[in-house]
Amino acid sequence: MSRSTTRTTTRTTTGTRWRLGLTATALLTATALLPAPAHAEDATDYTLTVDPAAEGAAIDDTMYGVFFEDINRAADGGLYAELVQNRSFEYATADNRAYTPLTSWTVDGTGQVLDDSGRLNERNRAYLSLGAGSSVTNAGYNTGIRVEQGKRYDFSVWARAESGTTLTVGLQDADGTLATARKVAAKGGWAKYRATFTATRTSSDGRLTVASSAAAALDMVSLFPRDTYKHQSNGLRADLAQKVADLKPGFLRFPGGCLVNTGSMQDYSEASGWQRARAYQWKDTIGPVEERATNANFWGYNQSYGLGYYEYFRFAEDVGAMPLPVVPALVTGCGQNKAVVDDALLQRHIQDTLDLIEFANGPVTSTWGRKRARMGHPKPFHLTHLGVGNEENLPAEFMARFKQFRTAIEAKYPDITVISNSGPDDSGSTFDAAWQLNRDENVAMVDEHYYNSPQWFLQNNDRYDSYDRSGPKVFLGEYASLGNAFKNGLAEAAYMTGLERNADVVKLASYAPLFANEDYVQWAPDMVWFNNHASWNSANYEVQKLFMTNVGDRVVPSTATTTPAVSGPISGAVGLSTWATSAAYDDVKVTGADGKALLGDDFSGDATQWTQTGGGSWSVQDGQYVQSDAAAENTMVSAGDPAWHDYDLHVKATKKSGREGFLVAFGVKDTGNYYWWNLGGWNNTQSAVEQAVDGGKSTLLAKAGSIETGRAYDIDIKVRGRQVTLYLDGQEWGSFTDDKPAEPFRQVVTRDQKTGDLIVKVVNAQSVDARTAVDLGGAKVSARARVTTLAAAPDAVNSETATPVAPVTSTFTGVADRFTYTFPANSVTFLRIRQK
Repeated sequence: MSRSTTRTTTRTTTGTRWRLGLTATALLTATALLPAPAHAEDATDYTLTVDPAAEGAAIDDTMYGVFFEDINRAADGGLYAELVQNRSFEYATADNRAYTPLTSWTVDGTGQVLDDSGRLNERNRAYLSLGAGSSVTNAGYNTGIRVEQGKRYDFSVWARAESGTTLTVGLQDADGTLATARKVAAKGGWAKYRATFTATRTSSDGRLTVASSAAAALDMVSLFPRDTYKHQSNGLRADLAQKVADLKPGFLRFPGGCLVNTGSMQDYSEASGWQRARAYQWKDTIGPVEERATNANFWGYNQSYGLGYYEYFRFAEDVGAMPLPVVPALVTGCGQNKAVVDDALLQRHIQDTLDLIEFANGPVTSTWGRKRARMGHPKPFHLTHLGVGNEENLPAEFMARFKQFRTAIEAKYPDITVISNSGPDDSGSTFDAAWQLNRDENVAMVDEHYYNSPQWFLQNNDRYDSYDRSGPKVFLGEYASLGNAFKNGLAEAAYMTGLERNADVVKLASYAPLFANEDYVQWAPDMVWFNNHASWNSANYEVQKLFMTNVGDRVVPSTATTTPAVSGPISGAVGLSTWATSAAYDDVKVTGADGKALLGDDFSGDATQWTQTGGGSWSVQDGQYVQSDAAAENTMVSAGDPAWHDYDLHVKATKKSGREGFLVAFGVKDTGNYYWWNLGGWNNTQSAVEQAVDGGKSTLLAKAGSIETGRAYDIDIKVRGRQVTLYLDGQEWGSFTDDKPAEPFRQVVTRDQKTGDLIVKVVNAQSVDARTAVDLGGAKVSARARVTTLAAAPDAVNSETATPVAPVTSTFTGVADRFTYTFPANSVTFLRIRQK
């Protein structure tokens, strides 16, 4: 997961509640299925020509998968089925400044968390000392502990009570008891005690209380639903796991993400000072749960590691996916960007990686294979692919370490594919340098990550058409457009047709992130949303599911006509803005290509020509237009006519204080659609031209550089057609031509060898129908096709209570060698056509 000021979307939900999607099924005749005849202005005509005799790229069964990262409470409080939060009293300010060891707990009577020699074990440092006649109550996650009437729940606790005690364990909410209380006798040193509850009512607001008649020490207070996914012990929340299974993923990438390449690379031990902010290290996460380490999650909360490597491998097996773990390369990323210089530590991590492969694949007679068997899985997990590193911003330092990992792995396990990466973005100097190093070192596969606007995905369908077929293969490990509306899903669907067309290069692909608990959001969009009692599919999930369950085995070459008039001159008003910076602007001039003055403002009077659409504090001061709030972000003011095109913009700008520089906008249509020259962005380390489309930004041109405080800069932007040239202090800084059409009509055709079906996949990401003449190239086909359609308003968003984006299945009986099909506006349509 990458982190940058303008390339990602990070927000918190504000009470919007999303919901599980449902599938509607309708069996329709050809007449009923096809939309009513469209008026000329309501449809665009296309042709789609298929060449069934030609052979395109083979598509691997593992092409589409899922990426699990513990972000947005995806593990504890999410996929991991434990209902008790902070069950081991290990929360600390190192995890989150608001945490205490009693976060999520309430003590009635006397009780305190201790970290001393009386602890359960060395790696489980904290425990609760509870006084006689006292109790402790846990609030769970979200609104509380969720229980369902008639379902069984398994309680356990580790307790120490030298003189003996009776523990009374109860489940209740504000309306009363939720299950009959259980009494547990405990005496002596640390031991594990168990009880089982059957819920008498359904509640999402439950509380778990443990009361002790005498003084006692408690640790690992746990409550699990009996009905975990596939009824596994220490298992997974069934509804969330089932959503992953329903995708039929080809692989499961885990555990990250920024969890892998951030923090200390030391272990969790006395020698390291029991460091809490560590990179995810697999040996911390296996064995008995009470002996597993704890850690500060990069995303701002605690990780219990109850969901660890064994559980990840088991989950991959349960859903039929190839396991794909990622290990640290000892170069941090995600804003930390430091290469660890410690050869002994590097060699320890390399050996840990070799041990990981043995844990996954080794016989029960091996050291780590024996540990796997003792955990309950004597058979191997069949690991074949392994990632080293994640989004490193230091390509040379990363590659030096990656090579050592790869050499050691290939020497002992030559059948393992070792995956490198290309940094956190789709382009730029880091991306280019990383790819060159990967080519030079003949790396087998490179992991690419990017999060861009829907416009970018529509424009870059051909991204992999030009990749070297003899070079490293691509693992698209993280990608998403910036939103969970159907328009985002449409853009991603259009892009996926390009992934499939290039399946000889793009071997693996996974949307990210996978999960988000609606009350603990660090990153959006996400594929599946949930709370403590419900889960629901985003529009993006529905798109992914449609592609992942209808892949096919080989691409059938096909072509389609394009959409007329998707490109025109760059047009729009002009704007000024800042980001965490105070700046002054002066001498703004806009001149048409014919020399006509369109706008002039020296701010000798007022600023009535300007409209403020962002935040900040703007005022005219000493003949300059000043934004004085050095903390405010995106403070846009704009002036002029949105219809302007072919013009020159001149601005004089001076940075007064703050972290960054200037933002000078052109082609401003509205608050979410514009271009801006971001001078001194990314904490004043680089400048870039970015395009915003419906609020999501993508970078068109970037260079390193910074802006000096107190210096006046002359900024000139020349817009001609779709070409833009930028000048800084009279010198040309750069230019670009934004001539990639955001083509809304995309398609790909694949063949399912098992069924013989031709699968025609069409995306129509526009507000008019696509009336399409389909030519199957002489193929002998059945007249009937199974049709699956996703169609909704572009801004439609699935929620807990409404599902506007859901697949509809139907039958079309008008298939022939040549036939016409009208693809609805804003739709993804799959036609499965049986070949004779």
